Amino acid sequence: MPPTYAAYLAERDKTVGRDNAKLKELEKAWKDAIAEADKYVVGNAFGKIIEQNGGEDMNANTSYDETAYHFSLPQNRLELWAYLETERFLHPVLREFYKERNVVIEERRMRTDSNPIGRLIEQFVEAAFTAHPYHRPTVGWMADLNSFSATDAQKFFDKYYVPSNMVVAVAGDVKPAEALPILEKYFGRLPARPQPDEITTTEPPQNAERRVVLKDRAQPLYIEGYHRPDYHSKDDAVFDAITDLLSQGRTSRLYRSLVRDKKIASFSAGFSGMPGTKYPHLFAFYAFPLPGHSTKEVADAIHVEIDKLKKEDISDDELKMIKTRTKANLIRGLADNEGLATQLATYQTRYGDWRELFRSVDRIDQVSKADIRRIANEIFVDTNRTVGVIETSGSGAPGGAEPSSAGPSSGEQAFNGPADQGGAH
Repeated sequence: MPPTYAAYLAERDKTVGRDNAKLKELEKAWKDAIAEADKYVVGNAFGKIIEQNGGEDMNANTSYDETAYHFSLPQNRLELWAYLETERFLHPVLREFYKERNVVIEERRMRTDSNPIGRLIEQFVEAAFTAHPYHRPTVGWMADLNSFSATDAQKFFDKYYVPSNMVVAVAGDVKPAEALPILEKYFGRLPARPQPDEITTTEPPQNAERRVVLKDRAQPLYIEGYHRPDYHSKDDAVFDAITDLLSQGRTSRLYRSLVRDKKIASFSAGFSGMPGTKYPHLFAFYAFPLPGHSTKEVADAIHVEIDKLKKEDISDDELKMIKTRTKANLIRGLADNEGLATQLATYQTRYGDWRELFRSVDRIDQVSKADIRRIANEIFVDTNRTVGVIETSGSGAPGGAEPSSAGPSSGEQAFNGPADQGGAH
């Protein structure tokens, strides 16, 4: 940690005997050091090189489970990409670190602190996970952000941004015989380091319903989540089938019931992957009540649909449609280079074998009606449930932004604020 910032933090965080005059002097010294360093910064140099060589879509995103970097370049710039990508891992320079930290602070303010949905979801996830690290928001707490240093970032980088913890995917008009020597030449320069320790606390079984209520001048929202196994579970495809049945488009059960027929919600869906998928996580149901309708009404309507899953087999047509759509979605997801690279990298990271992407179709094909009833009865029980509610308070409550009704993925975007901090700053 730079001596100026370390000295400033030491004085700032004193609980006894803090000298405010000294604190101001130390803060000035720290900011002066930043200003001096800024004289040597060449703004957006990396991005300009990419653009000058025909590159586009350079960005990055961080979720609870992983960080990803991506951009596209012409095929004849493959070696340039390999050089640039490895240089920033081989010789990282955390220029303008504190400026970028302030950007992340503003992201937290925008997505969580100033957003009723963001505040609810943060508290909802924290209530659902009492032991596992999933209870911590990806973006961090404000106190952490106001203390996190460039030295802390460098230590984190040195531990996790290592070849043993990295998956690279290249998709496009490239030939393996030509591409692999280039990849080996440049990525082979990265020094070998141990695989980071992934041992973490196991979330204990939940044995009582938990509830979080946020009272705010905002659009009401109801969400409930149930603990489920991670993606390695033999029943992972069953959860995917339930997601499709409940949430895929305007023919889905939740949309038909709550939005089309009962007209009590502007949108409703159910999905896995909250807040991540690498470890045991939540299958969540949610709904935005329409004006004049309550969160209790939409909760009761969701429970009616859950009870149907428990007591009645889905129809032959529904099961056939689930499997057909899964295959179609897989093909659509591979229709462009970005989708192809993303999916192959994801499955390689998760399973150590990109071929699992295509085996996932076989797994969904094996799902039966009995599997869906069994999982519904095992997982969707009140003692395994965490509930989050926004109750509108005060007069003139503003209507919150409503998610699109195009399908489950767009509905889930309502909850990505606290879970996914995107952008390559």
